[in-house]
Amino acid sequence: MSSVNNEFFYWVSIALMMLIHAGFLAYESGASRSKNVLATAIKNLLALAVVVSTFFFVGWFLYNAMPSGWIVLDDLALGALPWSENMGPNIQDPASGIFWGAFALFAATTASIMSGAVLERIRTSAFLILAAILGSVVWIIGAAWGWHGAGWMLTAMGFHDVGAAGCVHLIAGAFSLGVLINLGPRIGRFTASGEPVTIRPHNLPLTMLGLMLIFVGFFGFLMGCVIYSGDGYATIYGSPTTLSAFAFNTLMGLAGGIIGAYLTSRGEPFWTISGGLAGVIAVAAGMDLYHPAVGFVVAGVGGALIPYIGKLLDRFKIDDVVGAVAVHGGAGAFSLIASGLLLNGYPNTDGNPSVALWGQLVGLVVFAALGFVPGYAISWGLKKAGMLRIPPDAEEQGLDLSEVPATAYPEGIPITPVRSSNNGNGLVKQGAQA
Repeated sequence: MSSVNNEFFYWVSIALMMLIHAGFLAYESGASRSKNVLATAIKNLLALAVVVSTFFFVGWFLYNAMPSGWIVLDDLALGALPWSENMGPNIQDPASGIFWGAFALFAATTASIMSGAVLERIRTSAFLILAAILGSVVWIIGAAWGWHGAGWMLTAMGFHDVGAAGCVHLIAGAFSLGVLINLGPRIGRFTASGEPVTIRPHNLPLTMLGLMLIFVGFFGFLMGCVIYSGDGYATIYGSPTTLSAFAFNTLMGLAGGIIGAYLTSRGEPFWTISGGLAGVIAVAAGMDLYHPAVGFVVAGVGGALIPYIGKLLDRFKIDDVVGAVAVHGGAGAFSLIASGLLLNGYPNTDGNPSVALWGQLVGLVVFAALGFVPGYAISWGLKKAGMLRIPPDAEEQGLDLSEVPATAYPEGIPITPVRSSNNGNGLVKQGAQA
């Protein structure tokens, strides 16, 4: 029964994580303009399919082969090769498929973080290349190093990141930043003098609903961060924990992040609900150990920071449609710093070094570089080959017209009033941008 319960635990985790992708699809479709909504949705479906399949052939092997920092062909690594007896129906091995499935959904989530940042101007082929590399190579190498019971970052530095704030969110945010620098902003996003121009989502309620689905899916994501056995639960590092600890800090992190972002964005809906995601990420590194009141404060600060990071990116003319760099990269980096400060000296299991601020900071630098360098280098190569960005005329007409044999809104979208930018009490009508 312990084996059966183990399988069922991760089966539920996988099912809940699928809601993350339903959420991303709604989140990004709503954030797009109506002329790009179906292309955005199709891109999300393709990313899930491409990353899951490439993770089977490449990613699971890398996780099992690289905890030491280099590829080591031990029994675990050989058992993770796609032609191994463990990597298919095998009554004698009820664990490999279910663990692979959970990690494959982690991989797809990591790639989907980049997806929202590059909306409305990237070629689908270029995006899928980048998504496969991020989801099946880059992040999983970081996970092997810092999110593994034998990873060198744990055994050498006492690194602690139970909720994958660094190896998923920071790496994905840094990778996205590298791609955005080469991709450039959408047409009309900045004036000739460099002033940012707001391009409104065509359906903000759909975006907010998408984030709510992501919140639900995150409970599955965090289930996958726990090792289940007949003796109880442990973190990915083998230290004892409970689902209660995760429940306390996930919910308090969500609440704190929403409140923090609401205050600093002055109630702006997009940043307010994104603050909830930032709050959960902010507490993720240490959520097995934080008192819930501490987690609430950490999340509040993390949520409060993201609107400012978004404004900083605007100054550099970096067009991140859904705030992925701020929410995932910024909150992921903050999570490692906060856990280093608050958990400094906390003992690890199996003789590993205690949690230390310096170890968390080294991990931050390693993950940021591991994400940014390949993101920038590969997108730069695609740009030089003319493969990264769609032509300007296709961008202005909309991707749905050129890439999708269907129409999202054949009967049109109702016009809704928008608060005037030059009169705080006035309202103006604004139709959906075609």
